[in-house]
Amino acid sequence: MSLPRQRGLTEQAATTAVDQACRMLRLPTIRSQFPEVAEKAEREQMSYLGFLAELLLAECDDRARRRSERRIKAAGFPRDKALRKFDFDANPNIDAAMIHTLANCEWIKKGLPLCPIGDSGTGKSHLLIALGTEASMAGYRIRYVLATKLVNELVEAADEKQLTKTIARYGRVDLLCIDELGYMELDRRGAELLFQVLTEREEKNSVAIASNESFSGWTKIFTDPRLYAAIVDRLTFGGNIIETGTDSYRLATTRARAEQQVIG
Repeated sequence: MSLPRQRGLTEQAATTAVDQACRMLRLPTIRSQFPEVAEKAEREQMSYLGFLAELLLAECDDRARRRSERRIKAAGFPRDKALRKFDFDANPNIDAAMIHTLANCEWIKKGLPLCPIGDSGTGKSHLLIALGTEASMAGYRIRYVLATKLVNELVEAADEKQLTKTIARYGRVDLLCIDELGYMELDRRGAELLFQVLTEREEKNSVAIASNESFSGWTKIFTDPRLYAAIVDRLTFGGNIIETGTDSYRLATTRARAEQQVIG
């Protein structure tokens, strides 16, 4: 299909032609914004080149935004936890400068691990999701999963003889975020399968694991001493450890609200 070309198009005819061309070329942002940009160009006496650049940059920016949104959706984050919403004042254990440095994603580029470790309510999951979201916006492929869900999926895949395919799928993403490791003890089979995933990613792609147990407490998760030692070694070698402490931010917030209600 081709569009008719005429000299001396009326404003209405030109608008219709631009609209149709944008549909054919799949330029939705230009299609929606060109009347506004055209008025701005006329008002500010922009050159033809400046007008064209304004439209093309708007399309590029919007496409980048949509790609980021698709990557964030594909990551499977359970909720929105932006880094800008993290309250560093509420947890002095966390170094804000370090977190913002990690948000630059250099550690992902190098394939290094990350481990936020601390008690429930101290901000581990928020940081895990927030840093994963920053990585998604930077163009990296991310996958978020609960530790128990991942192990169950691996066990089912092994039973159905799909383990190699499943491990490869988790191995391809740039960053694998594993949350809530430590809330449940893993049997030997589950621990070994999780170890295979970590081995697949070692020194190639990053893994971030949030746990409520310190590394010394992981002996309760990985009961095989050799497996425990191998996993901790892989995660601590060149990795970033974020210790979020023991004081629950959620509990402190709940108590503060309760006190305010009593005073009120």
